[in-house]
Amino acid sequence: MIARRSLLKSALALAAGQLSYAAPSGAVTPGAAAGSSAIGANGPPQPFDFAWLKGQAHYLASNVYQDSKDAVPPAMAKLGYDQYQSIRFRTDHSLWGDAGSAFRLQFFHVGRTFNAPVHLYEVVDGQSREIVYDPAMFEWDKSGIAPATMKDHAGFAGFRVQFVTNWRADVAAFLGAAYFRAVGGDTRQYGLSARALAVDTAFPRPEEFPRFTSFWFERPGRDSGTMTLYALLDSPSIAGALRMQISPGGTLVMNVDTALYPRKPIERLGIAPLTSMFFYGENDRRAANDWRPEIHDSDGISMWTGAGEWIWRPLINPAQLHFNSYSDDNPRGFGLLQRDRNFEHYQDDGVYYDKRPSLWVEPRNGWGKGAVQLVEIPTVDETFDNIVAFWNPLDKPRPGQELLFSYRLYWGTRMPYASPLATTLATRTGIGGTVGVKRQYYSWHFAVDFAGGELGALAKDAPVEAVITTSRGQTEHVTAHYVEEFNGYRALFDVKPTDDTVQPIDLRLYLRVDGRPLTETWIYQWTPPSAKERKQAIA
Repeated sequence: MIARRSLLKSALALAAGQLSYAAPSGAVTPGAAAGSSAIGANGPPQPFDFAWLKGQAHYLASNVYQDSKDAVPPAMAKLGYDQYQSIRFRTDHSLWGDAGSAFRLQFFHVGRTFNAPVHLYEVVDGQSREIVYDPAMFEWDKSGIAPATMKDHAGFAGFRVQFVTNWRADVAAFLGAAYFRAVGGDTRQYGLSARALAVDTAFPRPEEFPRFTSFWFERPGRDSGTMTLYALLDSPSIAGALRMQISPGGTLVMNVDTALYPRKPIERLGIAPLTSMFFYGENDRRAANDWRPEIHDSDGISMWTGAGEWIWRPLINPAQLHFNSYSDDNPRGFGLLQRDRNFEHYQDDGVYYDKRPSLWVEPRNGWGKGAVQLVEIPTVDETFDNIVAFWNPLDKPRPGQELLFSYRLYWGTRMPYASPLATTLATRTGIGGTVGVKRQYYSWHFAVDFAGGELGALAKDAPVEAVITTSRGQTEHVTAHYVEEFNGYRALFDVKPTDDTVQPIDLRLYLRVDGRPLTETWIYQWTPPSAKERKQAIA
């Protein structure tokens, strides 16, 4: 799980050290300008483009991974949370702050758990120049650190992006390993995160976290609403080059091009990984011990398959780790969404879960065969990210390959695509059986609400049918009826386990009329309690 809640509370792999390598004769290493070896040195401009960066990534992957484990000064590593938070970048040092640009960049300082410096460069007219670290860029008054002691021993940990619509707010931030976040203009709230790549997620062994080692910022035109940045990625198993174009708006859009170069075989490669938090909600109240009705950054994963089917899967906070794989061929998109936007359902006037952004991934080139994979990890509170979703190609990466993936990320409340059919409005669960009748056996009840599409236009006596399939057990008390309050239909059914195992049961549901589907496909994974717990529940 990934500890978080703000950009300065961090991810699992933030302790990864700075990388170094020997470049071929005549090459300029991404970690230093020509004629220099430290981030504080400044050399002459050097030619830069994406082809050069891909060459650097390819060169890295053709050599043994090196981790120089550069450490931050001991005083910085020992900082408390509030002390580290107090080290703030001075706005008068913002990159492009005096250039009339629609964008400004501010930088995070290394320290605490963010102890892997990144190298930052500005690109102007195809020439790059390193942005030199200077402690005078930061405010230190409340940190207890003497700035003079940092000059030759510190650096940048990441950066935030600001836009002309509101200079006091971020539109994106990159901090920690290969993680980044963004907001849509209609939310102005951080929530879930993305990262450049996932390697061997959800295995019994520790996950590998590739990290950004260097960034290049292309100075945007004076009237441009798009900013382009480049990044070099490295880890023991793989190196890569990324180009990202960021366009703020009501829905913020990122165009991402990745070139990946494996060093060794990778068992599970995660493309366009998304990371979120689901503590509890109306469908899963196992851990609901807080006064707020629901706590989550995302309430479900949406998938638009290559065959055109729309699928919705509510998230859960399982008692044990759950790993699900949904096979597909050239998917049209997937995302972790926060569909429920009703403040009353959260009652949180501090972090406003009802305003958390959704994040949709749209492949821009054919991704071929593979699977959207979903990992749900048990969590004990809301300060841990416990949800991961990504695309896993069917063909395993091999050393010597170049893997090219292009996709578009959408951050906000309004996603670019939606099913023309009715969508899932809510999922609720509870003990099964008939009210007022003594239960003779254990069952679990589901109430799934659908709205939109043709549902509101149907005759109230239309023969709407709930079509349910289950991997195990039996379904009973199946009905579907119109609900005027949300102008949609509610499907009701119970699932009765037919054995004493506690293995998950996979459910699949949609509504149809006269053989024609009316809704997206709702899927769910329910884990029955133990035999002892079932007896206690119906006693």
